[in-house]
Amino acid sequence: MRSLLQHVLVLLARVCLSLFFLWNGVDVITNWQIKSKALAEQEIRFAAALLALEAICLIVGGLLLIVGFYGRLGAGLLIVFLVLDTALLRSGRLAAFDFSEIISHADDITHFLQNLALLGGLLMVLGFGSGGFSIDLVARRRKNKPAPEPT
Repeated sequence: MRSLLQHVLVLLARVCLSLFFLWNGVDVITNWQIKSKALAEQEIRFAAALLALEAICLIVGGLLLIVGFYGRLGAGLLIVFLVLDTALLRSGRLAAFDFSEIISHADDITHFLQNLALLGGLLMVLGFGSGGFSIDLVARRRKNKPAPEPT
């Protein structure tokens, strides 16, 4: 049996992870034109579709994760976003320099490492579930609860 402190810590971890993604999802929607133009300048095809997929992954995944309802699905959606963001939008810039140019690319390295840290947290949710104080836990308890005896 897990302690109350463990349940609270898992809830706080889910909230911290979720807020980052929800904030970015709102940013994608409110700055759609700017982000669309930036992707077009990078010659990324299907920019509107990628932005729509990004917004859906960020908002739906963040909401599922924060309330702990299908938390593993939410984590999976956010992992899809992170992989797309890291592989498609960042990897070209990271691979384009050698160690002597690290200082000039510090922002790209920081963003890449930030994505790896977020990925680690999401992989923990994917592996262990939403934990305490989640809708998933309540639903699992109801499913395993024996039916009342008829009188």
